[in-house]
Amino acid sequence: MKTRQLGNSNLRVPPIIYGAWAIGGWYWGGTDDEAAVRAIHEAIDLGITAIDTAPMYGFGHSEEVVGRAIRGRRAAVQVLTKCGMRWDRDEGQFFFNTTDDNGKEYAVYRNLKRDSIVEECERSLKRLGVETIDLYQCHWPDNTTPLSETMETLLRLQEQGKIRHIGVSNFTPEMIETCRKHGSVVSNQPHYSLLKRDAEADILPYCREHNIGQIVYRPLEQGLLTGKYGPDASFGEGDNRANDRLFSKESRRRIQSALAKIQPIADAYNATLAQVTIAWTIGEPGITAAIVGARNPEQVRDNVGAVGILLSDGERKAIRDIFEGLDVPA
Repeated sequence: MKTRQLGNSNLRVPPIIYGAWAIGGWYWGGTDDEAAVRAIHEAIDLGITAIDTAPMYGFGHSEEVVGRAIRGRRAAVQVLTKCGMRWDRDEGQFFFNTTDDNGKEYAVYRNLKRDSIVEECERSLKRLGVETIDLYQCHWPDNTTPLSETMETLLRLQEQGKIRHIGVSNFTPEMIETCRKHGSVVSNQPHYSLLKRDAEADILPYCREHNIGQIVYRPLEQGLLTGKYGPDASFGEGDNRANDRLFSKESRRRIQSALAKIQPIADAYNATLAQVTIAWTIGEPGITAAIVGARNPEQVRDNVGAVGILLSDGERKAIRDIFEGLDVPA
């Protein structure tokens, strides 16, 4: 699979990055670790050589599964993880309350303070079983901590060889500009999909101008854009998608109607709706890669099929127009 340069760094990533949120179990109603390991192995074998995870994904469990899967294959993969979401410390900016798979309750805080980042980095290195993290990203901004403190800490970790490159996630152009006054930021990770294109207004143009890579998340909107979740679909215990307004019956009905309109394009390429949606996303100007999750090898193979689809300008516009102004919750 042909790789793309990530911003102004020397790191090259595939246009599809393996997303390891779901294999952490939390939010997704549990996970099958054996299937997850097989999925990661399949991804690496098929050229998806970058894996995006975070401590918050399963309270460390996703990183542990990733670490297990890449053991013996470290040289073949780029490891991307994050810092700044703490469920075990009550400092920083309160974010949300949640429960783990066993029903234990947690208050989650955004925390990008110096000592917290250092502690998180050490724990991530241990869980992942690596000496260096290829891309270390601030998961969410923390308005209680100066960005200068955050960047100074990340630069120190970089000097120590514990991280290779610095990235951010969910940051505004103004935040990234402040970070760049202290050191190089090679990537940003915004939410971007056919259903949510807010990033086109400011963050994508800013990052294109300054050669900052864009690794977008939720291109399939947690499965909604695959066509597999119609209005009558149900979700298992612990699957928090059931509580998401975007997954309401009416929302799913409208999305299914829109997907039906792009089905002829998918048929023309002998492709799935998911493949066409991914192909549209990774073909947008300024998008370096899209993070796409997979919980088993079959899903990985389906995702990889998107890379060979080269949509025409007319098809890209037709798909965009179908979803333009679609009335669903943001």
